[in-house]
Amino acid sequence: MTRETPRKTPVQAPSKGGGVNPGDKYAAFKPIDLPDRQWPGRVIAAPPIWCSVDLRDGNQALIEPMDGPRKRRMFKLLVEMGFKEIEVGFPSASQTDFDFVRELIEDDLVPDDVTIQVLTQSREHLIERTFESIEGAKRVIVHLYNSTSTLQRRVVFGLDQAGIIDIAVKGAEQIRDLTAQVSGTEIIHQYSPESFTGTEMDFAKEVCEAVMDVWQPTPENKVIFNLPATVEMSTPNIYADQIEWFHRNIKDRESIVLSLHPHNDRGTGVAAAELGVMAGADRIEGTLFGNGERTGNVDVVTLGLNLFTQGVDPGIDFSDIDRVRETAEYCNQLPVHQRHPYAGDLVYTAFSGSHQDAIKKGMAAMKQSNSGLWEVPYLPIDPQDVGRTYEAVVRINSQSGKGGVAYIMHTEYGLDLPRKLQASFTQKVQEEADTSGKEITPQQIWSLFEQTYLSPRQPYAFVEHRSVPDTHASEKRLLTAVIEENGQRREIQGIGNGPIAAFVDALGKECGIDIKVHDYHEHAISAGADAKAIAYVETEAADGTIYWGVGRHANIVVASLDAVVSAVNQMAAAEPKAPGRAA
Repeated sequence: MTRETPRKTPVQAPSKGGGVNPGDKYAAFKPIDLPDRQWPGRVIAAPPIWCSVDLRDGNQALIEPMDGPRKRRMFKLLVEMGFKEIEVGFPSASQTDFDFVRELIEDDLVPDDVTIQVLTQSREHLIERTFESIEGAKRVIVHLYNSTSTLQRRVVFGLDQAGIIDIAVKGAEQIRDLTAQVSGTEIIHQYSPESFTGTEMDFAKEVCEAVMDVWQPTPENKVIFNLPATVEMSTPNIYADQIEWFHRNIKDRESIVLSLHPHNDRGTGVAAAELGVMAGADRIEGTLFGNGERTGNVDVVTLGLNLFTQGVDPGIDFSDIDRVRETAEYCNQLPVHQRHPYAGDLVYTAFSGSHQDAIKKGMAAMKQSNSGLWEVPYLPIDPQDVGRTYEAVVRINSQSGKGGVAYIMHTEYGLDLPRKLQASFTQKVQEEADTSGKEITPQQIWSLFEQTYLSPRQPYAFVEHRSVPDTHASEKRLLTAVIEENGQRREIQGIGNGPIAAFVDALGKECGIDIKVHDYHEHAISAGADAKAIAYVETEAADGTIYWGVGRHANIVVASLDAVVSAVNQMAAAEPKAPGRAA
């Protein structure tokens, strides 16, 4: 099971532009020989043990490492989220870390159900200093590591396999002996063959078993073997093969907590972690939002909420994701990307018209089905489950369609626009977005709607009306309306089979306005004593141009007549258009 240098395979020659030929410079990672692998058929049905390494592995990667107050704030957040294992520092390598560990212990800041973890290289004076830092703690994981990869053995340490095993065993023996001298503190042993992914499988097993022989774990007192992708070197399936091989071949597996520490150099740390759990791992070390060296550690927020969307309780509280993000950004002094899974500002936002329409329909279907099962296109998680609202699900720019505009008008302002009106108004919104080149806010959309349909009162304005049955035809009504025409009041009369028809008749006979009403919709937009109604009318001018009018009033008849006036005013303001062109 050793990893050999792979044979180079022919590749295309470099381009005429003089680029590097990767086949001459980089070697493909050799797959693991595991033809009967079992992990591809497994499903994650329970969360792993989580260990946050934000305060150490994440902290060492910051441009400005956390000071004491930021460390305390991060630790408090991690505890409140439900992490039960938290790596709090490398106390032998930094006085700041040493002091922070002492502060946690002496100020009794570690809850009884939380285990702190401290990290140390396998060097005698560092191990001694580590044990000084944890004096008086209730329960501590002492995490020992040394690098085992073929590359580091050759170019960093200049040692063979026996020399690397000797380093690991001496550190394990010292930790064993110091543990025996500790009173009142439960010590859990953890060992990492650092750069595991670049280590031959049989040698990784050999060095871990040598450490195991020193620590003598049992099923009741397990050792943690942490297998880091210190550098992510292969596709996630190969990492899973490495984990499954180790899981199946290490001795006394029932006495081991098998832990993962994936990094994200290839951008597949989350996938590698998930496949590693499927391959037999019990535990994951990672950071909030993936902060860490180079491209970062594995992201436990994404991992946990991935489980959540599959119906598995991750055991970590993500119900206020904005608070988690804001705290992490403050402590790390690093922004979380707007498109970061689950937590970014824009991840529950659709600008695309087709996406907006699908989300709108999905929300409506959810309300009708009342099944409780989340099924909304383009939203793998209910934003409310992580403390978000639906207000920002749909946002409008030049790429948006009528579904998005309709969604905003409904969710923000309670208006259910008819489909044809959606299309007509969306054209105006898109013109505004194209002109500005920016996102159009709900407030801007509403302002445009008001300016287009509700505010214009020139040249006509509706004042009041009364109607009585027509004495010559009982099925018709005689309507008398008071309107303003260019600021002057006048009374007009018309006859029709309803108020709208009679009003249109009056406008035609007495004002010379040739307009037909094709469609009409109405609905309430509020409840209670101050409830208002809104009416929408689709009208056609003499030249065939379509105009939509909108009216709003506590009285539905008044709202309807206001809507007709709204259409008339648009017709009056419009420049001549070709017949059939929508406005």
